[in-house]
Amino acid sequence: MTDEGKSKRVQIDGCIAFVTGAAGGIGSALVETLSRRSAGHIYAADLPDPLRNVTTWPARTEPVELDVTYAEDVATAARRCSDVTLLINNAAILEFAGLIQAPSLAGARAQFEVNFWGYLEMCRAFAPVLARNNGGAIVNVLSEAARINAPFVGAYSASKAAAWSLTQGVRAELAAQGTHVLAAFPSSTDTPMLTGLDGQKESPGIIAEGILDALASGTEDISLGKHSVYFESLSRDDPKAAEREFALFLPGADAIPDQG
Repeated sequence: MTDEGKSKRVQIDGCIAFVTGAAGGIGSALVETLSRRSAGHIYAADLPDPLRNVTTWPARTEPVELDVTYAEDVATAARRCSDVTLLINNAAILEFAGLIQAPSLAGARAQFEVNFWGYLEMCRAFAPVLARNNGGAIVNVLSEAARINAPFVGAYSASKAAAWSLTQGVRAELAAQGTHVLAAFPSSTDTPMLTGLDGQKESPGIIAEGILDALASGTEDISLGKHSVYFESLSRDDPKAAEREFALFLPGADAIPDQG
């Protein structure tokens, strides 16, 4: 795990958290970890069907039906959850397809709707809420593939790269109101979204712990997982080498890169 930049430390104990994509994968692990670390309340937001599939929730968790691609849903959530001090944008979708190879642009458009526009809708809606609650914090869960495009998930990579740029802009705009903004770059993680993809994957619990540790230390950018740390270093030291490495994983690839 590596981190870049330091800002204010965010206290997890007693925080009021809102987590999108909370019914599975990294989102579910974040809810569990927040509960274990004594968050005061956790709004666990997801689409209706995933929420119904969760039989039990950790202590102090309240499920919230939410589609981040609908502005009215997001605005309603911000009004209803007016005590939030920590927003975690985690909801995402992924299509295993290239940018040219994909049969249409439908998948790319859908991924940008969730992975970029959904994040922006949430940030815009909850920024005033956080301002009223002493600034608080935002976490945008990105991907190691946000740094340089992975062609076998071309539009996903592009959407996460756009969300990284969004994160930097939001961080700058909200600095004056005291909102800490964290960009998290997890390695490929063992979640339902990556079912069927071979290769090294990180535990969702380890990723969630790393995100909350980064918040508590005031970190602004965090690479989580063995390959993400390696890839961050390679991207900084030799960007073209990093690009060539990911270029090996063309559409149809069935394995993620191993540690270099």
